[in-house]
Parts: sequence; C-alpha cells; structure tokens
Amino acid sequence: MTDSLIRMSASSTPEGLDEVWHDWKSAVNMTGKEIDKWLDTDESKSVGDKSGGGESTGHKSGRRIVDILGTKKADLTDDDVSWMKKVIGYVHRHRAQGPKKDVEHSDWRYSLMNWGHDPLKD
Repeated sequence: MTDSLIRMSASSTPEGLDEVWHDWKSAVNMTGKEIDKWLDTDESKSVGDKSGGGESTGHKSGRRIVDILGTKKADLTDDDVSWMKKVIGYVHRHRAQGPKKDVEHSDWRYSLMNWGHDPLKD
C-alpha cells in the first residue's frame, strides 16, 4: 500500500499549478532560448540587486525560469510552482513602475527581461 501512495503522490499535480499556469504564461512572455541569449548580454548582467555576490537576483531567476520552461508541466514540482508565483508577482509589481521615456533601453526593461518578461512584446 505504501508503494501505491508514493506513486500517486509522485504523479499528482503540484498544489497551485493549475491556478498559476495562465498567469505564468502571461508573465513569462519570452522563450527559454530568448532568455538564455539575453542572459549572456552585458545589459542583462548590468542590472539588479547584487548584494548576495557577483550575480544579481534577477539573473539567477532567469536561469531558473529557463529550467522551468524546459520542464514538462506534468514534471513540475511544488518548489517550481512556488518560484512561478514569485516570478508572476515580480513581473506584475514591476510592470506598474515603467519609465515614461526610452523603455527599450531602460534598466527597468532589462530587469524585467531577466525575469522572462519583455514589455515590448505586449
């Protein structure tokens, strides 16, 4: 009986995934390849909070987002769903703070792109 319980829990959908899926797809509007390419740029590396060391929080987030995008929905974990919620919250908060001029070359856009969202795609 224990084996069947383990198999059931291993194949179950992580808690909250269905609720965040649509918001995730809306918040993360870049592909994994686009994010990977972006993370290699000087602009990507120039923005964000680097208080924990050399790599910014957003840059680390971008790498995690690429990993999640490369994972089948059925294989996502509770930890992935928790991260997805964090990304959605970040994108929603920072979208509301955009600059009035030169959005294309702004640190605001660069930061959002580290989190998988290009505001110019809206």
